[in-house]
Amino acid sequence: MHEMSIAINIIDLATDFAQKENAHVIERIQLDVGTLSGVLIDSLSFCFDAASKNTIVENAELVINAIPAKGNCTDCNNHFDVEQWPSPCPQCGGYFITVSSGKELKVKSITIN
Repeated sequence: MHEMSIAINIIDLATDFAQKENAHVIERIQLDVGTLSGVLIDSLSFCFDAASKNTIVENAELVINAIPAKGNCTDCNNHFDVEQWPSPCPQCGGYFITVSSGKELKVKSITIN
């Protein structure tokens, strides 16, 4: 379960940020997680709750924004929602697709006090 290592890295990042800012409480962490990132949001949330016990992140609100996958067909320039990968273009059936969003995995914001 790689979500546990991701959760631990997020906690470490937030803790380091809070220490640099002389904060004692982390109130909120906001993440962007793409639907094609390979990260299971429910598992990440569960792992975050478990890994944050007895840290300054323990009572922080974890907000996870699921970023939908979008693709662009290089054959016909059609922009479309990607439900799974690989996925053909719904307009021309081609497989020359570039993913324009949906692979994200980033900490968008950390709210401290």
